[in-house]
Amino acid sequence: MTAATHSTLFPRVPDSADAVLEGLDPEQRAVATALHGPVCVLAGAGTGKTRAITHRIAYGVRAGILQPSSVLAVTFTNRAAGEMRGRLRQLGAVGVQARTFHSAALRQLQYFWPKAVGGPLPRLVDRKIQLVADAAAACRIRLDRGELRDVTAEIEWSKVTQTVPADYTAATAKAGRETPRDPAEIAQLYAAYEDLKRERSVIDFEDVLLLTVAVLQDRHDIAEQVRAQYQHFVVDEYQDVSPLQQRLLELWLGDRENLCVVGDASQTIYSFTGATPDHLLDFRVRHPGATVVKLVRDYRSTPQVVRLANGLLAQAKGRAADHRLELVSQRPAGPEPVFTEYTDEPAEAEGAARRIRELIGSGVPASEIAVLFRTNSQSETYEQALADAGVPYQLRGAERFFDRPEVRNAITALRAAARFGGNDALLDDAPDLPSQVRAVLSGKGWTPQPPAGSGAVRESWESLAALAHLAQDFAAANAGATLADLVVELDERAGAQHAPTVQGVTLASLHAAKGLEWDVVFLVGVAEGMMPITYAKTDEQIEEERRLLYVGVTRAREHLHLSWALARSPGGRANRRPSRFLTGLRPGSQAVAGRAGAAGAGAVERGSWTAAATAVPVQAPRRRQRTPARCRVCGRTLTDGGEMKLMRCEDCPSDMDEGLYERLREWRGEQARRSGQPAFCVFTDKTLIAIAEAVPDDEHELARIPGVGMRKLRRYGADVLALCAGRDPAEGQDQD
Repeated sequence: MTAATHSTLFPRVPDSADAVLEGLDPEQRAVATALHGPVCVLAGAGTGKTRAITHRIAYGVRAGILQPSSVLAVTFTNRAAGEMRGRLRQLGAVGVQARTFHSAALRQLQYFWPKAVGGPLPRLVDRKIQLVADAAAACRIRLDRGELRDVTAEIEWSKVTQTVPADYTAATAKAGRETPRDPAEIAQLYAAYEDLKRERSVIDFEDVLLLTVAVLQDRHDIAEQVRAQYQHFVVDEYQDVSPLQQRLLELWLGDRENLCVVGDASQTIYSFTGATPDHLLDFRVRHPGATVVKLVRDYRSTPQVVRLANGLLAQAKGRAADHRLELVSQRPAGPEPVFTEYTDEPAEAEGAARRIRELIGSGVPASEIAVLFRTNSQSETYEQALADAGVPYQLRGAERFFDRPEVRNAITALRAAARFGGNDALLDDAPDLPSQVRAVLSGKGWTPQPPAGSGAVRESWESLAALAHLAQDFAAANAGATLADLVVELDERAGAQHAPTVQGVTLASLHAAKGLEWDVVFLVGVAEGMMPITYAKTDEQIEEERRLLYVGVTRAREHLHLSWALARSPGGRANRRPSRFLTGLRPGSQAVAGRAGAAGAGAVERGSWTAAATAVPVQAPRRRQRTPARCRVCGRTLTDGGEMKLMRCEDCPSDMDEGLYERLREWRGEQARRSGQPAFCVFTDKTLIAIAEAVPDDEHELARIPGVGMRKLRRYGADVLALCAGRDPAEGQDQD
């Protein structure tokens, strides 16, 4: 998984201010040299916006126009801020503050709170959901887990839009916002939540911004002190600012105009949190003399991917669509996007996993492949399919790289080796830096060859492999670099959370994928009811769903696969249809006229239709016709994945052969140990239960059990059938 840059090498620090500008295109250079007054950069996906603004800051610093300590660059995620700090360091602009809105505000609040209010700053709560639950109990309102999340989200929206409890009902009506419960009831919960915070002397994430705004508004002396510190501001992803963040930015600025904002209204996908592109679209109204630069040269994606992305926006409506950017690919031609229709969701997941395994087998790194979906609930199906296919994966949003125990332990070992390397026998036969790092990592159990399967063992191996690759890149970019030099580099990267690439297919929601890119992207579940999501009702909500799909499409550099399923579960009614957003863009669908003024909006080259009349995925073996999955005890139609594996309802009586189940578990453990993979990658517990209940006599019966599949049937079928027949598995029976 990579962010805005594709290279993991270590570029040399430019030796002059002019050298910072080398390699920039004319529009990026215009951004980098516009160092005075208000600047608005309208940057399309893949056009190098982060490159442009980091070079702008670095050029200003290296030319002596900007003082590093006077620059504050703000963005929306710790990852983006860390990447920005890493790039600025590589450009020789050390000392520039690159932070999220919240971390910048919290730093100021902690410093000025004793002076403005007195005493220590109240404790910041990590998660507010427990407080919301306590508020609900105080109001005698029962909320289930889903309702707790929804009410918490409503409170967050209220605070970033600066809506107090008394105004919540009117504010939601004005915004046309659908609420998870009666607005008056949510307002009551919101008020009780605020009361509880005061009683317990705690603040939440949104309070950090609210309190900073209050201090800067009420204490002009403190506001002037902050303004004396920061003279120049850069705001990334400006289309996502909330009214509260905009107010904070205005207080930081005062009556000055040394502000550079960067954004793309077509990538506004967080309006449910209070974000709005209006501040970006109205920038020239507030700053009539602003310099405006449009970045439309797409360096990320092939012309085929860009054509599809432009086609999506050509059909868009609304204010953001009126300001859309027509991207122009700068890359050589690539393959056409692939559209695939499947019979049901499990078949879609299996098809994606099979194709991913083929891509990895052909040499595509797993870290350059992503599966993107609309909701997190879709993840489980793809996790299981990838595990069944023996493909390593990582979930976006997991523990940060430098916080992982194996990474912390490895860096400690590298630091010790750098200090006492002359007395370390591990390094005797390691003549260069990469081999020294591999030798130290081998002492932590790492091997050059990965373990089979996925799970925690594979994830740990991938983390250490990322360090080994990092050492190789570092040595190539820094001749004569020592182990001590690498340790310094790792410490700096840890401080900036600038992580190396970790091997493994990325599973992520479309929202979590914002700001990232991969060589290969699978956009799954692109069907009505999921894209757009079923609860998107208004024109504004539908258009945001379109923009979300646009963000997904523009994550792909070269290969793009879009798919959907006709039914949710095997044997279910095939009543789904492809997303309306694909109309006119996929073969077989009627073209929709593009919006006036969009260059080439109607010239959408159609992709490769890979679904035949039988709705079989491309290159898939012929599949038997699926029939509804029914409980073999009571006959009820099954929809839950776990129940379908068991072929019965969870609460229906089991006739499992306990002895067989224990033998299967023991055999599975031995298989897992032999292959070095987690036990569930052989068979899950539910599949073993289903086998022990069905006690199949032959391969046909065994293949009918969900979770077996043809690959596992070929590999484990003979052993399992032998156990079912009461025999010991044949020695050495472990074919792939």
